[in-house]
Amino acid sequence: MTFFMSTLPTQFDGVTVLTKANVYFNGKVISHTLLLPGGAKKTLGVIYPGSYHFGTDAPERMEIIAGDCRVTLDGQAKQNSYAAGTYFDVPGKNGFTIEVLAGQCEYICSFLT
Repeated sequence: MTFFMSTLPTQFDGVTVLTKANVYFNGKVISHTLLLPGGAKKTLGVIYPGSYHFGTDAPERMEIIAGDCRVTLDGQAKQNSYAAGTYFDVPGKNGFTIEVLAGQCEYICSFLT
């Protein structure tokens, strides 16, 4: 099992926050979009217990900031566990299934270029 450690920010300064939430799976996954200076885009979100599949257009980095989850990348059989302070990358034009067993999992999603 591979774990990638992340240096998690506690705040983002000088950003624009889009007020309309991104709501998926009947409210079980909710995020808000942040637009950073220089054009970078991130989302901050929470995932409630369940199993959810997401597709990607561009490469993404999912940093877990609270809770934990299990992730299976499309095309792979292996499921990896991630806890607060770790991250995983998802290639563009791909997808992943994320599962939260209990509590909530909070994340920062960075859209990589």
